[in-house]
Amino acid sequence: MADSLNINRKEQIIDAAALLFKQKGYASTTMRDLATELGIEAASIYHHIKSKEELLEGICFDMANKFISNAKEVNDIYFNAEEKLRLAIKLHVETITENQNQSAVFLSEWRNLSEPKLTLFKQLRQQYENQFTIILMDGENEDIFDQVDKKFAVLSILSTINFVNEWYKPDGKMNAAEIAEKLSNFIMGGLRKRLVTDVL
Repeated sequence: MADSLNINRKEQIIDAAALLFKQKGYASTTMRDLATELGIEAASIYHHIKSKEELLEGICFDMANKFISNAKEVNDIYFNAEEKLRLAIKLHVETITENQNQSAVFLSEWRNLSEPKLTLFKQLRQQYENQFTIILMDGENEDIFDQVDKKFAVLSILSTINFVNEWYKPDGKMNAAEIAEKLSNFIMGGLRKRLVTDVL
């Protein structure tokens, strides 16, 4: 029972930290702010976590691992490249919309990580980008996608779908699946190989 309570309290601390890091920024958030948000004494927080940076690390790496796990799962499925890219976009949007505060921290506050964690985090980001690069290469090999600058294309795709976190509202007009479909259609329009026909 005690372990369960400790786990629940730690989750509460992480959730509160994600909210404050999103609202105020990591650098401007203090442990006292966090304690106030939770309605507890600041000293009580240290029973569950060692430092503010531990919270940042936990949020950033947890989100990175979620994104990478989803992308690897997509690339293990026997779909064509367009189906894979649509699914990868859908899973990315779902992850963001289900974890908006944590996603905001992952996207904006990771630069506050200290070494060696900062380098490790950058490596995870590169791993995730590589999964999208694989999909684009598959699309070229399958004669579905045009040949493009893959680095530019991947960064453009991720920038587009990451921006969802800036405007998505749980009670908005579109749910995550509908947003993902619209974004996928838009992105596919720039990637699909166009048929060349002779004009007489």
